[in-house]
Amino acid sequence: MARHALLLVLLLIFAPACLGAEPQELEMHEIAPGVFVHSGQIALMTRDNEGDIANLGVVVGHDAVAVIDTGGSVREGRQLLAAIRARTDKPIRYVINTHAHPDHLFGNAAFDRAGTTFVGAANEPRALAMRGLHYIEAFRQIMGAELIDEVRLVPPSLLVGDRLTLDLGGRSIVLQAWPAAHSDCDLTVYDEQSRTLFAGDLVFASHIPVMDGSLSGWRSLLDKLAALPAQRVVPGHGPVGDWPAVLTDQRRYLDTLATDIRGLIARGRPITEAARSAAASERSKWQLFDDYNARNATAAFSEMEWE
Repeated sequence: MARHALLLVLLLIFAPACLGAEPQELEMHEIAPGVFVHSGQIALMTRDNEGDIANLGVVVGHDAVAVIDTGGSVREGRQLLAAIRARTDKPIRYVINTHAHPDHLFGNAAFDRAGTTFVGAANEPRALAMRGLHYIEAFRQIMGAELIDEVRLVPPSLLVGDRLTLDLGGRSIVLQAWPAAHSDCDLTVYDEQSRTLFAGDLVFASHIPVMDGSLSGWRSLLDKLAALPAQRVVPGHGPVGDWPAVLTDQRRYLDTLATDIRGLIARGRPITEAARSAAASERSKWQLFDDYNARNATAAFSEMEWE
């Protein structure tokens, strides 16, 4: 009898793992009525954080739901889905990717089901085709096969070349594609009802800006971004902030980087010096500075030396 009792206890302990436990809900905060945000860690993608480093958003209309980015792993995507279902049973009509980087779309497969349309900038399919498999292999080495083998690249079927308005039922969100800046396929999402801007990685707060597109392009669109009639912004990384005040630090960093790079080029200095010294005055002002600034400087030098 005691042996049977022990067996029952073991079954109760391990049954959820064997049968497939429900995913844990991702922590989310309602920053305006019907607008929810999950704040990712300010960190590199690792096995320990399961890729949970980007901010993710959800907008709920009368009839349907839009998801803005899905996280850095399918596991995180499932947790995001569980958090949505804990708040509403309305259909998830749209999954919008703000660009093609892994921390924003490796969770897409969790939402790939009938009735859901994936949306992205017109350049996103090309970016995924060029770099998607490389991203998967690189992060398999960093995060492990358990997390990455289930990742599937789900490209958008609804493409935004300029502007597109989506109706969630009594609630419109406006999608805007931008020229090369942070990346070559950046997309913002603006909820008109709450005046909330989901900026993707066109906006960073606390986390150092990361460049994978064009420094000159990024700097040139900051005024256009600032003119958007938002009240608050959800950056791609870092805390939700007042708009457009949150742009001040990012503008200073990008301007400093450009000025320093231009000075090095004028003096005939090599790209290796740019990696060491450009924007060094910004080091104390940003998290993850030493992880990204040298890469930013190298990319900016390569772009600007032929101006």
